[in-house]
Amino acid sequence: MRKLVILILTYILFASGCEKNKYDAPGCIEDKINEFKTTTVCDNGAYVAIYTFKGKNVYLFDEGTCGADLEESVYSEDCYKLGSLGGITGNMMISGVKFYEEAKFVKRIWEN
Repeated sequence: MRKLVILILTYILFASGCEKNKYDAPGCIEDKINEFKTTTVCDNGAYVAIYTFKGKNVYLFDEGTCGADLEESVYSEDCYKLGSLGGITGNMMISGVKFYEEAKFVKRIWEN
């Protein structure tokens, strides 16, 4: 019986340690994606992408194509909002730098 309990506990620990994030992103970003896709996005063209910016991963949330003045929000790995791109002002700066000149696209991790 004791061996069975140890075997079950070992399996539980191993299985939980191998669980992969759904979006290949930190937990708080995954939470933001789940909220974003149910409350914020257009019916098409919305996505979340990883970029490297100033040596770190950042997450760009694009709301899609249902409005002319929509913004793309940029978040750090710890879910701090670094700023917004586009919108009515046409802003392209994050942290004093032209985002698309400095940032390197890595991959899209969610899209509708």
